[in-house]
Amino acid sequence: MSADFSVSTPADLYWFKSSYSGSGGGDCVEVAATPATVRIRDSKNRQGPVLGVSTGAWSAFVTFAGGRPRPEL
Repeated sequence: MSADFSVSTPADLYWFKSSYSGSGGGDCVEVAATPATVRIRDSKNRQGPVLGVSTGAWSAFVTFAGGRPRPEL
């Protein structure tokens, strides 16, 4: 897995979050896809740092996370 630590994030990205996030303003991340990377940021700090991972790494993460049971809250 590789991480993109560049400070440049295109301003015209379409950011979205999971429909499971709800509207309560809790702990959420937003993602935006580019041809080479998937960008990830904290929904509560949109001007903060952005993590970029390869599309393959993101796919592997989603497959892993989607196959695990959700914790009881």
